[in-house]
Amino acid sequence: MQDFEVVFTDPAGGEVRGPLSAAADVAFEKVSPVRRFPSYRGQRSNPGFYYSASTGAHVPFESWLERDEAMALDFDPNVVGFAAQPLWLSWPDGVRARWHAPDFFARLSGGRGVVIDCRPAERIKPKDEAAFAATERACGQLGWGYRLVTGHDPVWLANLAWLAGYRHRRHRIEPAVSALLAAFTQPRPLIEGARSVGDPIAVLPALYHLLWSRELIVDLAVRLEGWSIVAGGSR
Repeated sequence: MQDFEVVFTDPAGGEVRGPLSAAADVAFEKVSPVRRFPSYRGQRSNPGFYYSASTGAHVPFESWLERDEAMALDFDPNVVGFAAQPLWLSWPDGVRARWHAPDFFARLSGGRGVVIDCRPAERIKPKDEAAFAATERACGQLGWGYRLVTGHDPVWLANLAWLAGYRHRRHRIEPAVSALLAAFTQPRPLIEGARSVGDPIAVLPALYHLLWSRELIVDLAVRLEGWSIVAGGSR
């Protein structure tokens, strides 16, 4: 661990700098970003904030791929918390110190941490590969997982983006929610179950919210439509 140094922000907003071992017990899923996400005319990146329904926080991003990954983390039932740009990681490359701020840190339900970088495959340069490899090595020393995200399946992503539009609890409307859970105790087409409860215009927002929360499930690998088969979930 002596090859790496970390820099992160403590709960009071102060900077903490130390060896890699200093990061072992930090709740990085709750820290503030170590970098700013500026927005200005003519910039090539796409900064913004994603509202996480699972944490209630607004998570910053600076590319569409990062936004998509934030949405995927928010949807993942194994993720109990996540944060963007949680730390700086530094290591020597033989000439000078290299620095890298991973895009996300996620905490899994079992307690393990996972560090995530997002970069389209066509934009990964040799220096990026070196940074990602060093980050994975550091994560291994801490017992964390590491993942490089280069993209998502377009059909799955389109379906998830649609459901994400109903992730907020304001769509959890009774008595529609209870009626929908009862309507899908046996698998049936989405629109058929919705109509059995009431006017689809009124019922579908609650149904999509239940699909987002996984209280109902559907195959997101194929295009979501009225005749998609919906069943009860595991939550």
